[in-house]
Amino acid sequence: MLYDIVQVASMLPPEAFTVLRKSFDARKSQKEPKFVYTVELDVDKLLNMEPRTWDFISRLEPKIGLIEHTPHERVVGDLVNIIHDNKKLSHDGLLGENGHCSSSSSNKHPVSKKQKVAVVGSGPAGLFASLVLAEFGVDVTLIERGQPVEKRGRDIGALVVRKILQAESNFCFGEGGAGTWSDGKLVTRIGRNSGSVLSVMKTLVRFGAPESILIDGKPHLGTDRLIPLLRNFRQHLQDLGVNIRFGTRVDDLIVENGHVVGVHVSDSSGSSQFSSENLGFDAVVLAVGHSARDVYQMLLSHNMELIPKDFAYSKLANEVLNGRGKVPVADYKVVEYVQGDDNNVPFTSQRSCYSFCMCPGGQVVVTSINPSELCINGMSFSRRASKWANAALAVTVSPKDFSALNFHGPLAGVEFQREFEQRAATMGGGNFVVPVQTVQDFMNNKLSATTIPSSSYRLGVKAANLHELFPVHITQALQHSISTFDQELPGFISNNALLHGVETRTSSPVQIPRNPDTFESTSLGGLYPVGEGAGYAGGIVSAAVDGMYAGFALAKRLDLYEDDIESIFGRTQNSGSVKY
Repeated sequence: MLYDIVQVASMLPPEAFTVLRKSFDARKSQKEPKFVYTVELDVDKLLNMEPRTWDFISRLEPKIGLIEHTPHERVVGDLVNIIHDNKKLSHDGLLGENGHCSSSSSNKHPVSKKQKVAVVGSGPAGLFASLVLAEFGVDVTLIERGQPVEKRGRDIGALVVRKILQAESNFCFGEGGAGTWSDGKLVTRIGRNSGSVLSVMKTLVRFGAPESILIDGKPHLGTDRLIPLLRNFRQHLQDLGVNIRFGTRVDDLIVENGHVVGVHVSDSSGSSQFSSENLGFDAVVLAVGHSARDVYQMLLSHNMELIPKDFAYSKLANEVLNGRGKVPVADYKVVEYVQGDDNNVPFTSQRSCYSFCMCPGGQVVVTSINPSELCINGMSFSRRASKWANAALAVTVSPKDFSALNFHGPLAGVEFQREFEQRAATMGGGNFVVPVQTVQDFMNNKLSATTIPSSSYRLGVKAANLHELFPVHITQALQHSISTFDQELPGFISNNALLHGVETRTSSPVQIPRNPDTFESTSLGGLYPVGEGAGYAGGIVSAAVDGMYAGFALAKRLDLYEDDIESIFGRTQNSGSVKY
């Protein structure tokens, strides 16, 4: 905004400026690396403090990407304050000149009883949907098949140290969802300056995230910060009266006349506190993650429409120092579009290969939910201080790829994932050992030497030829793309870099159709599919935004909220499409 003011900024009162974004630019096109700030200037405040600056300001002209003029200040608070403010407006009504409510008042009639809503899944989508509904006074039951973060942490420790997998409490299942033990990235393609994203960010700060996430160009939390944040979030929900049931798996929906009226649950904790029971609700928000494959199968039993969706699957490439210093640890993002024909890249004329979830100073972890299947992911703590850097190299696949392996129907993508997870487990020899290959050897299609570089993956690695893991068109797409990446980032092809196979769950392989305005399923009334598992998000922030929008939509459906959500946030996300 202040391109022409930089030279005199040090002479102006700092109270008139607010830093909106801070990023580090180390591109080759720059003469030298530098920090880049996006700054907001309050002109009225500046003129009140320094009237002599008017002549200078009046000569400033808008310049796209450099100076923007925002005639009206827009203040977006955290979600709790936003809902409280809207409830107050609703209760106060619109006062006429005589002080009485006018006929256009938005007062809602008091309801005879609290509506009961089940939210299934305590990932970002489920947590933010629960928060919105509970703040509006809904009787919310949050159902999570996994464990709270304290118990979940111990279960993950047993997996990493002793290779003991708890089927319902692991890197995928439990409080906070799969993102809890991940890198904690808060990047999104929705738009960092959108009202909905700002509200999510400020809500995270309210529950313990550092304020730096509000201005960092690539905000990052890390697992160690996510855990206490989730405890604070949980406590707030419980203070609102939310009944949180951990260790409880939803096995079926209770449907009457095409409408969901409850859920059938069973004990998934192993404590045998109860066997199973039916719970009645006025609506069910389905916020499961994309690893809840049993839920997809259950939905099909009710003849629900599930649409196979393109997704990406990948190998993880695995040295940074220790995360200290003024300059942030380096990350990168690379992408290549592979144009092919039926001879070398069959089934599609084009597929993309890109880096995904790049974690400087991170580690590779196992995200399997079945001992016979091997799936991995990358994570890091807030310091990003390990000596390794990891990123997924993801290649897009489509239903045509599924059918080539004789996988058909709505869950063809799930079967495609399972096929390669089982292949990887076999190649590793079982017991969660991961097959690996140096990038150089992968490019030359030869088995890596017995002595391979060290890996951040703690459960063991085994040298393998990953060409035997993937279809030929996938390996060719990877080889072509890695060669291009090496031209952009010299050293990308290295004998010190390891490819780990396989990560299949970069996003959901299915999408559950829903009404773009009400968020209600188009197949079953009273069911609201949201977040990553429903195919409408791809990360912590986008899932939180999707859950938040669904919460407002359902509150409106329950006659607890009247205005359109666009009046608060603006329409920053088309709820009928995927935008991460």
